[in-house]
Amino acid sequence: MSAPDGTQQDGGTPQEYFSRMYTARPDPWQLADRWYEQRKYALTLAALPEREYASAFEPGCSVGVLSARLAGRCRALLSCDREERALAQARSRLAHLPHVRVERRVLPEDWPGPQESFDLVVLSELLYYFPAAAGAGLLERAVSSLGPGGTLLLVHWRRQVAEHARSGDDVHEQARTHPALVRIAAHSEPDFMLDVFIRPRQPGTPAEHLSVAAAEGLT
Repeated sequence: MSAPDGTQQDGGTPQEYFSRMYTARPDPWQLADRWYEQRKYALTLAALPEREYASAFEPGCSVGVLSARLAGRCRALLSCDREERALAQARSRLAHLPHVRVERRVLPEDWPGPQESFDLVVLSELLYYFPAAAGAGLLERAVSSLGPGGTLLLVHWRRQVAEHARSGDDVHEQARTHPALVRIAAHSEPDFMLDVFIRPRQPGTPAEHLSVAAAEGLT
C-alpha cells in the first residue's frame, strides 16, 4: 500500500503515523521491491486512456516509485508529499527527470491553485486516510483541477487497515457518484480497486463516446 502525504483531518490518519513508518524503514511499504506494487503500477499505467499527458499531478507520491513511471507518460509532472523522509528519496529517484517537480505540500490547503490545471490527476492510495467529508473536498479539488477532457485515476487498497479512516471501496463509491465525472474503466481485485474517470468537455457525454477506441475513430 502506498503512503500518502499524511495530512491529519478530523477523524483522519495523524501525521505521526507516517513519521513513525518512515523512521522505522526508508520505504515502509516496500514500494520499490514488492511484486504486488510493481504489478499494480503496471496496471495503473496501462489503464490511462491517453498515450501522453501534457501535465499531471500526483499528490501523496511517497518515495516516488509511481512518479518515475508516470513521468514516462507526461510532459510535465508535479509530485508532492508531506513527509520529508519520503520526499528526499523521491527527489533522488527523480533527479534525472527535469520535467518532474517534487514538492512538499500539505493537503488540502496546499492543493495547487486555480491558475494551475492538469489533464491527469492520480490519487493513488491516498483518499482512505481522510474521512468522508474531507475526502469529498479533496475529490472536488481534483475535479476542479482537471482541464476539459482530463483524466482522474483512483487506485486504493481494499482490505481493512486500522489506520485508515475509511475503506477503499467507500472512496471509489464516492467518486463514482460525482456528477462531473464519467467512469470509462474499472478494475477490481480482492486487494485493490482501480477506476478511471473523464471530465467530459461536454457534460452528459456517455462513457462509450469517451473510450480509447472512440478517440481513435474505431466506433
